[in-house]
Amino acid sequence: MALAIGLMFCGVILRCLVQVGPQGGLLARQLRERGLQARTLALLRSDLLRADTLRLATAEGSACPLGGRDPLLQISTAQGPITYSLGLPPSPIWRGRVLMRCGPAFGLDGEPSAGQAQNRVVIDGLVSDGLRIEDSGQGLLRLRLEQELPLVGGGSHRLSSGRVLAAGAMVLP
Repeated sequence: MALAIGLMFCGVILRCLVQVGPQGGLLARQLRERGLQARTLALLRSDLLRADTLRLATAEGSACPLGGRDPLLQISTAQGPITYSLGLPPSPIWRGRVLMRCGPAFGLDGEPSAGQAQNRVVIDGLVSDGLRIEDSGQGLLRLRLEQELPLVGGGSHRLSSGRVLAAGAMVLP
């Protein structure tokens, strides 16, 4: 009798785990992607704090070819220019549209190093206007990052993050 009750209890627990499994996987994926969005916005913030001047929607003086991607932000720093662009990925391993950063690489100390600029994917899976940057005119920039993630059973799910950041420099027209 005790064995039968124990087996029934294990069956109920197993059934609950099977039903909750996909939801748990989705939650874990959302947490991971939100963490990547937070890291992306933190990188943008650190680059903005180093800025001497900023220009929106231009890549004038970029150290890397854009490969057809749309320029979003051009930052002039003492270490060299930094360009953020949005568009098609450089290779098929990336999901959807990507945000690319062209600029000085970071050294082991976490600071930008002198040398040749590197063009790297910062985050993927973005919607068509996946990063929106708006100048408030008061030394603040409003950033909105939005991803579209495919679901296992079909369809998609959108995640977005936003920040208002102080620009360390004047935004030029």
